[in-house]
This record gives sequence, C-alpha cells and structure tokens, in this order.
Amino acid sequence: MTPAIEVDNATVHYGAVQALDRASLTLNRGTVCALVGMNGSGKSTLFKTIMGLIKPDTGTVKVNGLDPQLARRQAAIGYVPQNEAVDWNFPISVRDVVMTGRYGSMGWMRRARKVDHAAVDAALERVGLTSHAERQIGQLSGGQKKRTFVARCLAQKTNIMLLDEPFAGVDKRSEGTITTLLREVAAEGGSVLISTHDLHALPDLADEAILLMTRVLMHGKPETVLRPENLALAFGLDPMKRGGK
Repeated sequence: MTPAIEVDNATVHYGAVQALDRASLTLNRGTVCALVGMNGSGKSTLFKTIMGLIKPDTGTVKVNGLDPQLARRQAAIGYVPQNEAVDWNFPISVRDVVMTGRYGSMGWMRRARKVDHAAVDAALERVGLTSHAERQIGQLSGGQKKRTFVARCLAQKTNIMLLDEPFAGVDKRSEGTITTLLREVAAEGGSVLISTHDLHALPDLADEAILLMTRVLMHGKPETVLRPENLALAFGLDPMKRGGK
C-alpha cells in the first residue's frame, strides 16, 4: 500500500538559513505520528513542504504517491494551523469556517449542496460545536477554535491530517475531544501528523514519534523517542523536567 506521506532527503533553505537538512520520513495509513522538536527545529517548514507550499531545494515529497500540490488540489490533506496563523477578527462564522473544508469538492461557484451541509453538520456534532455554529470564529475559546479547524478537516473527508500545536492554550475538554477524534481518524484508516510540545501526552496520543532538529534524528515508538538520552539530542535537557510543555 502506498504510504500516506513520503519525505526523502528534503532540504529547505530560507536564504542562508537551513530549515530542513536531508529530512526523511514515511507515514503509513492508520497511524497517529507526533512531531517533536524545539522552536526553530523545522516543524512548520516540514508541514509546508508536505502541503506543497514550499518546494524543497533537494529531495522529494509524495502525498498519497502524488506531488504535494496535486494532492492538496484534490483535498487529500487537511490542516489545523497554529493560533497565530489565523485572523480571528475576520467576519466569518464557525459554520462557514468548517464549510471551507468542502470547497475542494464543490464547483467553481462554491455553491454548497445538501451533501456539503450534511458533512458540515456531522463534523460540528463530532467536535461538540453544533450550538456554536453561527458564532463569529473569534468569539470562541482557544479550545473551541481548535475544534473548529479539526471539524473543517473532518468535513473535508480527507484521509491525511496535519496539526500544528493543536493543544497549545486549549482546555482539557478540548484536548480530550481532539485526542479522541484523532484516534478515531487513525482507526478508520487515516493518517495524522501532529506537532506538539506536550511530551507527557504522547503515549496516549500517538503510535509513533519523530524527533526533529532540521533533520529527522529518530522515528520510532513514543516510549523510545521520549527517553531522556534521545530527547537530549534535540533539547539538550531532561524533558521530564519541562512540565510537559
């Protein structure tokens, strides 16, 4: 079976700054994989490369066996961004945000059909936001905002989800809801790549973990990657004294 994501020796520079150094990874279907690394380790650059927003200087990237830009046009990748990547003042409702996940399956006029409304309603129900559907997105709590973008991925019906720090600043209810949904996506044959600083939550969240410091230092079971001697390669300290964040 073709892997969900294949990155082979991808190198990316921003001018003179090297953001990725011959990074390689393979993410199979039915898997939740955590991406672990300090700020500036290349996590966001890796996400952008997988989504086809950045073309690597060298190396190759495949999503469902396709060029990332083609896979993105086919709505094969769902993305949950960091909070700072979103304009929370934009006058758009929660329902409309989730509906954007359906754009790839609509015609050029972006006219929602019955099937699109049904997909949005089902996604909102799964994340517990049906009663908040008509609110402006900026009026929600941090956890509710994250759940909105998870709902967008669910409505998109994608089989690959990328989540950039989804647990930062969220309440325990939202964290539990998101974790449960990601496990369900994997159980249904989907693939999830999630960047996180919450190291203590990894054993319950992820099947695999990747340790990144511009290149992939290690890719294995969370309990192996989380060993202090391994995390010291990227963090230079004992992670279990970091308070989990």
